[in-house]
Amino acid sequence: MVISVLVADDSEIVRRGLYDVFASADDIHVVAQAWDGHSALEAARQFSPDVALVDIRMPGMDGLVAAREVRALPVPPRVLVLTMFGEDQFVDEAVRAGASGFLLKDASPEELISAVRRIAQGQATLDPAVTPRILAQLAEHGSRLTTGEEQVLATLNERETALLRLIARGLSNAAIGEALHVTEGTVKGQVSRLLAKIGAENRVQAPRLAYRAGLDR
Repeated sequence: MVISVLVADDSEIVRRGLYDVFASADDIHVVAQAWDGHSALEAARQFSPDVALVDIRMPGMDGLVAAREVRALPVPPRVLVLTMFGEDQFVDEAVRAGASGFLLKDASPEELISAVRRIAQGQATLDPAVTPRILAQLAEHGSRLTTGEEQVLATLNERETALLRLIARGLSNAAIGEALHVTEGTVKGQVSRLLAKIGAENRVQAPRLAYRAGLDR
């Protein structure tokens, strides 16, 4: 399967560099480029890419707003935020906007290609530079579940709880299938149903709930 990608960044040099990176992968094709949030939204409407790479700092509509808008489209692409800014606030806002991944611009070409492949498969990815801080924050707030979250967790059966634990560990669908002794296709359906049940838009948001509930242990 060829993964179609939209690249949105206000720097032409960055866009050209990303185009060259993905041109080296036989299974990734850049179908459109955009220079701000508005053009990214229009390109997403026109080309329906599988994955949209968006920068945070862009003129007019920034990348976080653009991420939220493209995720609301009838056929939404999955979003990978690619930025120079690794502050926790931006990571949190990106996740709330519906992004499936967050990478810093010093990521290697191999990391970029791998991230796009993972996100296209419905998985999630966080830059190694920000992951420890995010997990530490989640651990510090382990007891701060809302009443609604506690009620949702109480409705999970043993199988769903086990699945949430495995997602929180960052396992792929294939690895989860091996752990639960089911096919990868079965896992994909189970994960989709679980995310809908707990109100998570993607696999980045699910671990946040799991960590606060102490399900990462």
